[in-house]
Amino acid sequence: MSAALLTSCGVLEEEKRPALIPMPGGVPDGPLFADADAVVAALDKSGLPCRIVRRGRTDPDFGTGLDCVSVLNGIKFENQIDVANTRQKDYRDRNGDSIAARHKAPFSQTVVAAGNWYINVTEPRFAPRVAKALHGVVLPPEKVKIPDYPLPSIPDEPRYKSLGALADALGEVVGCDERSEELGGTMTCTTGKRTGAPNCATIALHATPADRDRTLREAIAYKGVPATLVAAGNWTVNLCDYGLGSRVAEALHGRVVAYDGS
Repeated sequence: MSAALLTSCGVLEEEKRPALIPMPGGVPDGPLFADADAVVAALDKSGLPCRIVRRGRTDPDFGTGLDCVSVLNGIKFENQIDVANTRQKDYRDRNGDSIAARHKAPFSQTVVAAGNWYINVTEPRFAPRVAKALHGVVLPPEKVKIPDYPLPSIPDEPRYKSLGALADALGEVVGCDERSEELGGTMTCTTGKRTGAPNCATIALHATPADRDRTLREAIAYKGVPATLVAAGNWTVNLCDYGLGSRVAEALHGRVVAYDGS
């Protein structure tokens, strides 16, 4: 007998849930892993050590998850691992549904998958190496064309030789505490901590003006995702506290690039 719901009008309706998006074709049925720690062990054994930095709060009846950090060619990146419990008959479809959501903008994540697991590889260029280590396949995100939005005139100076120097300059203005070098040559830090209004910031250096402008355009590309950045020379500062834009731009001799999300 099918499940039913009693509506406010007293009419019985079948309970309907959105169908899960199945696992993409070409994803092998194995290997299977008992849990996320077993994936980390397999990475270690393959010569790609991955240091666990956080664990997901998941129901073990459905699976386990954790994030770990690897280093390749001197670049640090995270592997965000999810392993489904194979006792759930629809574990492949559940993983497929999650992968489909991760592939859409603005997430646009590159995923490695096989068996009962998938990994968001936060530095996409290293996804083939992760896939080789675990006998999985690389599933690239949906291609999103970033519109060629017009940008304000960005000053050619100042330029910074290191992320640390840029962080120091930002720190003098609004604070840049709890610094952490992140993926792909960026750094996160906390602004406003000394004034009791802490918030996040992501700073980055760029090899060319085109790279810098691509970062700016991508940050303002998605409806419903507001952004406030300051840029000049070879750098960008992405501020979570949107009210700091003008102050940072004036002090660092940069230009504000902002989008209200609408």
